[in-house]
Amino acid sequence: MGVLLGVALGTVSGILPGIHANTLAGVLLSLQVALLPVIGPLALAATMFAALITHTFVDSIPTTFLGIPDADTALAVLPAHALCLEGNGEEAVRIAALGSACAMIIAVPLSVLCYFLLPALQPLFDWGIGLILVAVIGYMIVTSEAPGWALALFGISGILGIFTFHYGFLGWHSIGGGSALLMPLLTGLFGISVLFVASQGTMPVQKFNGISMDGRSVVRSSVLGTLAGVAVGWLPGLSNATANGVLASVIGYEKDRRAYILATSASNTANAFIGLAALFALSRMRNGVMVALSALPLPPASALFVVGVAAACAAYVITVILSRSAHRLGGIEGRWLNSAVIAFVVAICLLLTGPFGGFVLLLATLIGLVPHMVNVPRLYCMGAVMVPVMLYSFGIAGI
Repeated sequence: MGVLLGVALGTVSGILPGIHANTLAGVLLSLQVALLPVIGPLALAATMFAALITHTFVDSIPTTFLGIPDADTALAVLPAHALCLEGNGEEAVRIAALGSACAMIIAVPLSVLCYFLLPALQPLFDWGIGLILVAVIGYMIVTSEAPGWALALFGISGILGIFTFHYGFLGWHSIGGGSALLMPLLTGLFGISVLFVASQGTMPVQKFNGISMDGRSVVRSSVLGTLAGVAVGWLPGLSNATANGVLASVIGYEKDRRAYILATSASNTANAFIGLAALFALSRMRNGVMVALSALPLPPASALFVVGVAAACAAYVITVILSRSAHRLGGIEGRWLNSAVIAFVVAICLLLTGPFGGFVLLLATLIGLVPHMVNVPRLYCMGAVMVPVMLYSFGIAGI
């Protein structure tokens, strides 16, 4: 029962922009006094984890068709929505679902290995995160066509990220703490700012002629994405948004959009599985769902991994079925659709994070308009996440 309920809730949270599985976990945890006597701790924990896994599959739908990311799909929104505007939205969703399915196959055994092998090396990992990120972003800025603008955009978005997390207590948020403010932060940088400058014509007719990727590319992108998801899921202070930025330096969302979509989707799902391993191995909570699980009588890790695999299989089928409705979007007026999406997301943002979240959304949207104005890749807006993580790694307090 827990798996079925979790899949249903994860499907809802995945489809609705701005709603995350962390939010659902907070609601379920607040109702645990009423739910535990009825369904028991195993079913409640299974519901939370199944919802998280399902969300990692289904959230590709609003990313693709509406151009709105959540905290886990920041950069992926750009190539996915671009494919949608070319009439290939169903293909983009199916590629994302394939990436998540491949990640499930690879990430589960990797998570078991990490559980047994990595805890002894954790102090070394904790120390080296910042250096790795500095090296990655330094390479990306130096090799940019406009290093000055790239550095400026990375820096100003980083300042916004520091401001957001430092004053996160001013926002309303459910479980997961200030991480809920990732929603207005990343939605402004990568969602609303894109919709403001998007084409105002009608949505093109959606067609599906198969997935235009060869087997070698699928395998390579799946492995890269899964490894990135495992890395950021195990290491402290990192998130899928960080993985998106790192993957962009390897694959690039402009060079090979389909490979990037697959890799980031794989990273998203792998992160969820490795987060469970980190909870049991290190007693560290990597996301709001893990925080909620830690507050419950925890069932065996093996049982939750089985739940995750079952949820992933169901979520893959659901995502593919939902993607077949893409043809119904053809002919919709883009201006009205974009306006409706922006209004909905702003309302959700204010509801979940309050006036402070709305202020962050405004600032993020203004910064998110800069890449379009100066013709610089939006990738460098990931400074909003990377800079706070670097400072955290170097032990700089106050963020």
